[in-house]
Amino acid sequence: MQQLTIFMDIESSRSYIDELYSSEADKTLEALVTLKNSVIGSNRQKSSVIRQGIVPRLLQLMSDETLDADVRLQATITIGSLAKGTTEDVSTLVEQGVVTSLVQLLKTVPIDTKLMEAVLSALKSFFLHYPPPVSALPADMKLLAKLTQIAREGSLNSRASIVRILSIWVGGPIEQEALCSSGTLEAAAALLASQSSPPPTLALPALDLLAAVCYENANVSQIALNTRHGDKTIPELLTFLVSRDKPLPVALGAARCLTFLHRAGALPPDDNRVVFGALPCLARLCTKDIPEDIRATAAETLAYLAEVDTSLQRLAAISNHLMCSLADLVECPSGVAKEGAFKCFASLGANDEDIRKRIIETHGLMVHVVYGMNNQDATVRLAAVRCLHSLSRSVQQLRTTFQDHVVWRPLMQLLKDSPDTELLTVGTSTLCNLLLEFSPAKEPMLDQGAVEMLCNLTKKPEAALRLNGIWALMNMAFQAEQKVKQRILCCLGTEQMFRLLSDRDTRVIMKTLGLLRNLLSTRQHIDAIMSEYSSQVMPAVIVVLEGSYPTEVKEQALCILGNIGDGERSRDLIMDNEDLLRKLVDYLAHPESKLQGAALFVVTNLVWREEAGAEARQARLAELGVLRALKLLYARQDAGPLHDKYAQVTAVLSQFNEFT
Repeated sequence: MQQLTIFMDIESSRSYIDELYSSEADKTLEALVTLKNSVIGSNRQKSSVIRQGIVPRLLQLMSDETLDADVRLQATITIGSLAKGTTEDVSTLVEQGVVTSLVQLLKTVPIDTKLMEAVLSALKSFFLHYPPPVSALPADMKLLAKLTQIAREGSLNSRASIVRILSIWVGGPIEQEALCSSGTLEAAAALLASQSSPPPTLALPALDLLAAVCYENANVSQIALNTRHGDKTIPELLTFLVSRDKPLPVALGAARCLTFLHRAGALPPDDNRVVFGALPCLARLCTKDIPEDIRATAAETLAYLAEVDTSLQRLAAISNHLMCSLADLVECPSGVAKEGAFKCFASLGANDEDIRKRIIETHGLMVHVVYGMNNQDATVRLAAVRCLHSLSRSVQQLRTTFQDHVVWRPLMQLLKDSPDTELLTVGTSTLCNLLLEFSPAKEPMLDQGAVEMLCNLTKKPEAALRLNGIWALMNMAFQAEQKVKQRILCCLGTEQMFRLLSDRDTRVIMKTLGLLRNLLSTRQHIDAIMSEYSSQVMPAVIVVLEGSYPTEVKEQALCILGNIGDGERSRDLIMDNEDLLRKLVDYLAHPESKLQGAALFVVTNLVWREEAGAEARQARLAELGVLRALKLLYARQDAGPLHDKYAQVTAVLSQFNEFT
């Protein structure tokens, strides 16, 4: 009869559900046990309980301190079972305040009880669902201190549950600092040191928690560096756990923690615990005989470890046949594996040309990169583009491999279709490299609408996209044909150029001026462009020269003037502007050596005696004080930073008939 009751549909079993509301403890307990047994393993039964409105009664039974301990325990276990249901049902439970009730119980229930164990188990089930209900657990120091105490002194199950909960709860510096202050690092160290070899049920959540509190937090990582349990510091405990005889997930977790300590600045790149601990462990875990999920995480972690340090990149590249391991990993069917492999390749090839060459020579890799950019998984597409961006820093590969595989085509298509800002940022950075003067991809990309796409990028609200858009246009304009330059100017428009010159990001201003400088190169192009756009270009340059811009920005503006001064007809635009000529005099006397040099470049192109009309221009410049300023510079030839301008000043003065 009891077996029939257990599997009976709840909706047709009002009798024992009614007993949940009985004032007799025995009947209530029996009904709870029946209810618990009916919902375990059945999402349909769980949904039925929630729909019938039984949850509030369960919360009441769980929270009432006057009730029998077994009643409270069974109600809590039942809640925990409901928390293992469908995402929709779990969301409903969260909305009904179940998690908040569980958190309240954490404050009052004694640590060493079955009830505390059940509360933590239920709470863990909620936190393992996405999105976890992190806001229900406040950063209350008194509560966190108790939770940390549980992590040290609770039962095995309670310790494993609370450490897992806290590792998920950490969302940023506020939670990291709060946990650090409440003694979490000491608790984690104790868990890692337990019996010299902690069981995975404790070690894994402890490692996840340690990684979460140290991630990109220099202060917490520095404290972790010096936190001890017994005679061993946390890094020493971690180094012990990355050894070959430890379970693979434990070794991986320990290597991740060492990685995060390094990236947060607590361990330098040449520290033995990084060089001989984390790095070789991660390289070993990428090998073919390791389970795929471990390999994928190890590759991604290794990518993060070596991302910014060339010495670690070089060391990783020769460790444990890593290139072959990654080449095999990228062929795995799962998106996570491909993502990890692409990220690791990208990190290894970030700075070293020899490593990039070895990566590209890896059999079939470029084909996988192209396929990766077309993958259905957005994270795989992004990782493939990151890999391509890293490899695109190679001049040699731009001229050969990238052309052979026509990588620009899927990249441009991806950028046209993607709304993802991060992918657009990395992808357009890659385009900047593909559009360099020596890249064979430049011409076909123009035919596929690259100019229009890049001009649209300069209008994006994200500074990184505006920067990449104008940077790529600058590269495109370098030594380009006149028709390409005209197309850029026509598409970008002078109004947008003015907006970019007043951008809040100085780098955008610099690249916009760089674009202008590249557009105004080659005498024939200068005159052709200025004949059509002088009314926009000249005011743009003058705005920079008169404004409060950094030295390097003003230097670019003066260099543009110098290019204009090289045009047969365009130089008259400078000579006819007395205010501008007087500014040249000021810049010749400027304390910044770079600006003096740029002003000398402008004057040189205006006074060169072999050019038609040079004598009249010399006379006009002399009249406005340019010659006198040059003579003053000449007289100060031995004065510190001006010394390197001596040859340049002498060359300019030699062009003046009056001086010679």
